[in-house]
Amino acid sequence: MNRERAIAIKFAAGALVLLIMFAVAVTLGAADTTLSDVYRAMFTGDRSSISLVLIEIRFPREVAAVVVGAALAVAGAIMQGMTRNPLADPGLLGLTAGANAALAAAFALIPGINYMGIVLASFIGAAVGAGMVFGIASMRRGGFSPIKVVLAGAAVSAFLFAIAEGIALTFKLSQNVAQWTAGGLIGTTWSQLDLLIPITAGGIVAAILFSKQLTILSLSEEVAIGLGSRTGQVKAVFFVLVIILAGSAVALAGNFAFVGLLVPHIVRAIVGTDYRFILPMCVLIGGAFMLFADTAGRLINAPYETPVAAIVALLGLPFFLYVVRKGVNMSA
Repeated sequence: MNRERAIAIKFAAGALVLLIMFAVAVTLGAADTTLSDVYRAMFTGDRSSISLVLIEIRFPREVAAVVVGAALAVAGAIMQGMTRNPLADPGLLGLTAGANAALAAAFALIPGINYMGIVLASFIGAAVGAGMVFGIASMRRGGFSPIKVVLAGAAVSAFLFAIAEGIALTFKLSQNVAQWTAGGLIGTTWSQLDLLIPITAGGIVAAILFSKQLTILSLSEEVAIGLGSRTGQVKAVFFVLVIILAGSAVALAGNFAFVGLLVPHIVRAIVGTDYRFILPMCVLIGGAFMLFADTAGRLINAPYETPVAAIVALLGLPFFLYVVRKGVNMSA
C-alpha cells in the first residue's frame, strides 16, 4: 500500500510539473502575455489580438511539444525495454532519419502532397530506417550489443540524411527538407494536431496496455519465454508501436534525437523498472521536457529562435556520453 501511495504521489507530481511547464510555455514568448490573457483566450471566447496569437500560434505549438515529447519518450522506453539496450533511442537508431529521408522523397515525387501523405511517408521511412539498423547490426555474430547497434544507427542515419540532402538539392527542395531536418515546432496548426493526436494517443494507450509484457521482455529472452510470453509476437507489436510514435513525432516536428534516450532513464530513477509505471510517466516527463526545450529555444536569443533540436542535443549529448561510459542496468 505504501508503494502504491508513493507511486500515486510521483504521478501527481509529474502531472503538476507538466501543467506548470505548459503554463510557463504559453505565457512566455515574443508577445507579452499573462495568465489572465491565457484564461480569457481559453474560456471566455475573447478574440483580441493577444487571444488570437495564443489560440492560433502558441497553444497548438505547445500542445505539439507535449505530443512530440510524449511520443518520443514512450518510443525510446519501448526500444530500451525491448532490446535491453540502454542506448536505444528513435533518433539514434535510424527511425527519425528514415522518416526524414522518406519525407524528402515524398516531396520530390508527389508535389503538393497533403498532410496525410506526409504522415504515411514518415511511418514508412521510420520502418525502413529501423530495419536497416537492426539488419546491419545482426550481420555478425555476438548479438545486438548496445555499441554495435548505436554504431549501425549512426552509419544508417548519416546515410539517410545524405540521401535526404541529395534529393533536396536535386529537386530544389532544400527549404522544405531543412524544416524537417532541423526539427522544430514553428507553424504547427490545429488541423495537424487533429490528425496526429488520435494516432499518437492510440499508440501510447496500446503500449501501456502491453506494458506488463514489456517488463517481462526487459528481463531477458529466456525469462520471458519461461513465463509463457510469445516474444516474437510481442516484439512485432512493439516494433509497430515504435514506428507509429516515432513517425508521428517526425511528421509533426521533424528530426529529434536524445529525447527517447534521456527521458526513460530519468523516469526509471523516479518510478523503478516496471514498465506499467515507466510508460505513463514518460508521457508526463517527456511532454514537460519538450515544453522546457521549446521555451528555452524561444527565450535564449529572443526575439530570434534557437532551434529546439539544438537545445535537446545540448542537454542529451552529455547524458548519452555518461550512459556509454558508465552503463545502465536495464532490469530490476
